[in-house]
Amino acid sequence: MRYTQNWTACRWDPTGETVYPHFPAEVPGNVQYDYMQFIGLTDFQYGDRVRRMEETENWHWMYETHLTYEEEPGKEIWFTAEGIDYRFDILLDGEMIWTQEGMYTPVQLDLTGRARPGALLQVHIHPHPNRGGEWAEYRAVADQSCKPPVTYGWDWNPRMLISGLWQPAYIETRGTGTIRSCEPFYTLNEARDTAQLHFETDCDAPVTYTLTDADGQVVYRGTEPDCTVEQVHLWWCNGQGEPYCYRWRAESAEDCREGIVGFRTVRLLRNKGAEVEPDGFPKTRYAAPITIELNGRRIFAKGSNWVNPELFFGRITEARYAEQVRDAVEAHMNIFRVWGGAGINKPAFYDECDRSGIMVWQEFMLACNNYRDSAHYLEILEQEGRSIIRQLRAHPSLVLWCGGNELFNAWSGMDDQSHALRLLNKLCYELDYDRPFLATSPLFGISHGGYLFRYDDGRDVMQVFQQSHQTAYTEFGVPSLSPLETLKRIIPPEEQFPIRETEAWTVHHAFNAWGKTRWLCAEVLEHYFGESRNLEEMTERSALLQRVGYQAAFEEARRQWPYCSAAINWCYNEPWMTAANNSLLAYPNIRKAGYYAVRDALRPVLASARIPQFDWEPGSVFTAELWLLNDSNESVSDTITATAEIDGRIYPLGEWITAEAAPRTNLAGPTVTLTLPETAGLWKLRLTSAHDGRESTYFLLIRSEDM
Repeated sequence: MRYTQNWTACRWDPTGETVYPHFPAEVPGNVQYDYMQFIGLTDFQYGDRVRRMEETENWHWMYETHLTYEEEPGKEIWFTAEGIDYRFDILLDGEMIWTQEGMYTPVQLDLTGRARPGALLQVHIHPHPNRGGEWAEYRAVADQSCKPPVTYGWDWNPRMLISGLWQPAYIETRGTGTIRSCEPFYTLNEARDTAQLHFETDCDAPVTYTLTDADGQVVYRGTEPDCTVEQVHLWWCNGQGEPYCYRWRAESAEDCREGIVGFRTVRLLRNKGAEVEPDGFPKTRYAAPITIELNGRRIFAKGSNWVNPELFFGRITEARYAEQVRDAVEAHMNIFRVWGGAGINKPAFYDECDRSGIMVWQEFMLACNNYRDSAHYLEILEQEGRSIIRQLRAHPSLVLWCGGNELFNAWSGMDDQSHALRLLNKLCYELDYDRPFLATSPLFGISHGGYLFRYDDGRDVMQVFQQSHQTAYTEFGVPSLSPLETLKRIIPPEEQFPIRETEAWTVHHAFNAWGKTRWLCAEVLEHYFGESRNLEEMTERSALLQRVGYQAAFEEARRQWPYCSAAINWCYNEPWMTAANNSLLAYPNIRKAGYYAVRDALRPVLASARIPQFDWEPGSVFTAELWLLNDSNESVSDTITATAEIDGRIYPLGEWITAEAAPRTNLAGPTVTLTLPETAGLWKLRLTSAHDGRESTYFLLIRSEDM
């Protein structure tokens, strides 16, 4: 039996000289959020108010509860905390009974004979990891910590160091029939139609196992932990088949555990066209394998980088996960790269991906740092790594482990010999040997970038991606201002327009996030459209460029299949209201123009145009190469008609009767041309199809010199 507890918290002085007032504490939650509610800082997203929390970074905190539960004869009393962030001590009636570092390793303490109803249980939260030194306000101070570095600040996440009981914590009475753990393991035969299923269970009493299919029909019931599943239905990612899941239940006389199992195989293969080693001597590496093979089928991975959907990890709800995963399914995505800088999600996220067919590329909590091999750090990393792998490995959606983000880049300085990465590889092999592992992203052949619509050399996103030849694009972005309603909620009215470098705009990442104004892109907007007259016009123009840019990047990456096998943009969601960002969803879950562009670009079958550039001179000759993109499992053909719409006039450009495109195969077609009129402004290229749902529209610009 589980008993939730009522908690309070307070700032705590280890010297005992000062006593601070208690306030209600939400569990699961984060103590910094509770404190903000206590002091009335409820609208912390407005202006630069979030900076008020920087003074709390070196504080100690104390959670307290007087235990509430019913004693039962013959039952043990346990305290379970599924996750406490980050370094903490646990005290019972003033006596310390546990100390730990690490937020992903659960705590289970036997209080039998030591606790009683009404006893005082306290959790002392230490200040955040900070090795000090010159960069005390930079995430590098956490390079000897397994705490997610994003909380120290990023170019889309404010500095908001959080801690506390971020996962459920409760008192539990246990008897001999308590099932302490149960986990399914399986092997598939070569034909992938028969599975040998085995349950590893920790219980002192007999357990009955039940396996049912997706329709609720019993496949197996018995007391043996091993069974054979015939005529297996496989788990597939979105767009490739049904994410079929069986349900299992393990039941003793007094307890039960349940979950799902999805049968599938996954490998990482070398990309087609990238299999050969380089010419000449000395021979060296080929491009890293990055094509996902699911159930024997090569898959084009199309999706986005997932980051923390809230600043306060403990307050992320199942509903938020479900809503954002559903949006990804609707956008025809099949993968999330769970970026290591934000750490590990709550179980509900992975459950939702299992049900929805969204593959998960899971990184450990290393990002943009050199995680040096001190004995203490490696000890905590091993503890946390083992816990994470055991918690996540049963999910069919999890297709790939990765050490972390940009660890081989110059600003991190790690390499193959870094002990942290060798350790993580070892742990994944020992505990989950059949799932692929990458040391980091990017690796040779894989690209991070670009992140702009227009670059310093004058090229735009269309030109940059058409001139790229990568095996995978696992980070790339196109920035835009946030929606107008968001900006009005976070920027004081007197600062909204004209935009200038104020604290509010800076805190919300419009200035000095990645370069001076790269996310704001005011100069880019003025280059293409001239000076904006108001904030409404500026946000509309910004949204248009994000839409155009993401459409161009995703479609070009697809055209490069099978040499290129992944397009995963930076990023999908936001943890708070930014002023400017590369995301597809504005906080809390507002679909931006870029989302709709990606949704269209990732349809299984579509008419596509490779367009050389965004802006054209009046009277110049426009060209576009027609394509039929197909990553469905069917052979398709089409009749595609191209027209231009300029100043209300329609210009026929031509018709293409395609050949048949085999499953997961693209076709290149003819090039259409048009001598553009002597005019200026936005215009559209339209591709219509003989089949509903395959048409495409492209926004382009005839740009005169006086714009």
